[in-house]
Amino acid sequence: MSSIRPIEKLNTTNQVVGHHINGRIFIDDTERSQAVYNPATGQITRRVALAGKATVEKAIAAAAAAYPGWRQTPPAKRARLMFRFKDFLQQHANEIISLLTEEHGKVLDDARGEFTRGLEVVEYACGAPELLKGEHSKDVGPGIDSWSEFHPLGVVAGITPFNFPAMVPLWMYPMAIICGNTFVLKPSEKDPSAPTRIAELLQEAGLPDGVFNVVHGDKEAVDTLLTDSRVQAVSFVGSTPVAEYVYRTGTANGKRVQALGGAKNHAVVMPDADMDNAVNALMGAVYGSCGERCMAISAVVCVGDTVADEMVKKLAARVSRLKIGPGIDSQNEMGPLISKPHYEKVRGYIDSGVAEGAELLVDGRGLTVPRQPEGFFLGGCLFDRVTADMRIYREEIFGPVLCVLRVESLQEAMQLIDEHEYGNGTCIFTRDGGSARYFTDNIKVGMVGVNVPLPVPVACHSFGGWKRSLFGDLSAYGPDAIRFYTRRKTISQRWPADSIEKAQFSFPSTQ
Repeated sequence: MSSIRPIEKLNTTNQVVGHHINGRIFIDDTERSQAVYNPATGQITRRVALAGKATVEKAIAAAAAAYPGWRQTPPAKRARLMFRFKDFLQQHANEIISLLTEEHGKVLDDARGEFTRGLEVVEYACGAPELLKGEHSKDVGPGIDSWSEFHPLGVVAGITPFNFPAMVPLWMYPMAIICGNTFVLKPSEKDPSAPTRIAELLQEAGLPDGVFNVVHGDKEAVDTLLTDSRVQAVSFVGSTPVAEYVYRTGTANGKRVQALGGAKNHAVVMPDADMDNAVNALMGAVYGSCGERCMAISAVVCVGDTVADEMVKKLAARVSRLKIGPGIDSQNEMGPLISKPHYEKVRGYIDSGVAEGAELLVDGRGLTVPRQPEGFFLGGCLFDRVTADMRIYREEIFGPVLCVLRVESLQEAMQLIDEHEYGNGTCIFTRDGGSARYFTDNIKVGMVGVNVPLPVPVACHSFGGWKRSLFGDLSAYGPDAIRFYTRRKTISQRWPADSIEKAQFSFPSTQ
């Protein structure tokens, strides 16, 4: 392992958050920059550099130069470095969690949960020497042995969203790097400090220069990654329109692409459900992180009016009492939205729901938070009697807005879910094993929970939806990540006999 060495630290009081290229912080003074806000105060805290094409190409070149040496590094040695990185992350956990809360706005407990789930993927990556083992078959033919190996791709890239600035990047590059690839990360420019600081920790853990690089930017940076021939694969998480663009552009340029898109996650509540526990579970699943999660429950489908009436009564009482304020205050349950434009977008959806005739039982549009008049705060909202043709149901809102729909049967609920364009996550609340088994076996959704509203797979499984929630064949992290970041090579070997053998013109077989 290379020696541990200090590098220039990210100073969050500096004016500009720079890129991390070839082991150093890099800022090109000729490039554009963008304001970074504290969404709880609405104030600019720093700026972030926006990489142009030349800067992204500089990062790709650094990754390409580092690849041959890193590819030849034994997996066990890569794993020892990953173990050290894990230790560094744990030592700096509070620092990273504070950055998440400051720039995203999520409450501290939620930021801590994000950090922990990202750390779990690092732990899984530490097992790569076992995961990368090939397969061997002896005597597949007369004197012939055959085996398969998993080879890294080369330079790969990740493009990640604002809502999980630490966790989603950690879904990608630890798995890619442990497989022998080098990596260029383009995180969200809205909250860039946490991924940049984590890059420094990985460097301090002993990662060779150029193996991992971070560039901040917008569409120009994204397009450079998607079109540069040195980039072999791209992993993306974000909205469905952008996911589809990334998939089409990347594959058109010969790249392997996995692009995780949007969601409309339903929770089905059956008549036999434990109502109080279901309400408690839904409060966190709907309003946690201000609804800015691709796995957030945004539609509750109640089977029967009796269930719906009880559910909305209990939910309305809880939503109206949500403790909302700056995430740094541990007493708060929900923080602000990420930005002023996103705040206005979510408010527009609420206005649309009212105009279309849904019943707004709890209206969060009038919320004021003491001493934070400029913060991007929106109260929890609850709609009842939403129908499938309404915009607030069809589209992903990505805010603290819950739609309650009423149906007469489990089959009707499942038809509603199956007909939606998204198929990311869903769950069912029931005490009946038969209903649960039928639902999990037949619903056309990629991640399913039974009395678990956020069925986010643990690190040793893979994360991915169906339909227009995932473009590509392989999901994120877990076993699918090993397959995504490697290519299989199969080798057949035979040593000829001492005598000259007769030419064979038939197609080879085991017969």
